[in-house]
Amino acid sequence: MAESAGALPRLGDGEVAARIAHIDELLEKVESAPGPTARAAVDAVRALTEVYGEALARVLDHPDTALAERLAEDELLGHLLVLHDIHPEPPARRAARAVERLRPAVQERGGDVELIDVDERTARIRLETPGCGSGCGSSSTDVEEAVREAVLAAAPELTAVEPVPEADAGAFVPLEALTRRPAQPQGAS
Repeated sequence: MAESAGALPRLGDGEVAARIAHIDELLEKVESAPGPTARAAVDAVRALTEVYGEALARVLDHPDTALAERLAEDELLGHLLVLHDIHPEPPARRAARAVERLRPAVQERGGDVELIDVDERTARIRLETPGCGSGCGSSSTDVEEAVREAVLAAAPELTAVEPVPEADAGAFVPLEALTRRPAQPQGAS
């Protein structure tokens, strides 16, 4: 990765993921250890995380909106911004971007995927796989799982990604169908 004069070498995404997994393992060990030393260690990590969160928030307070956008686009920094509840983009926008990134791969296989909406904690997607309408078989399950993982990685504050059946994905009902009265049988008043 990129290096600047006198700086340590930068970590690649795989190396960052490995370090995060290692941190999780270490924290699990510390949290399960009895006694005041373990509690103090967890409290120290929590306090350090809060301070780093405040530092990130101050960076985002900088009037350079392009800087905030660049920070948010970086996968690692984006996750940290979500962790500290300071991400400049709403979850719906991040979920939509994740779906759009996957869309060409799904279309290449003869299907399609679209984000229908995001409510407080759930993203709803329309997923079509070749010859299956709104989904069928293990191929559809694999694609659905890939979409779910991508959306939840981009917007981890969401708790679910639900497929929406084709009929529910914005079904059109003509106005006259709602206002038309059924014909009454003759002789009925």
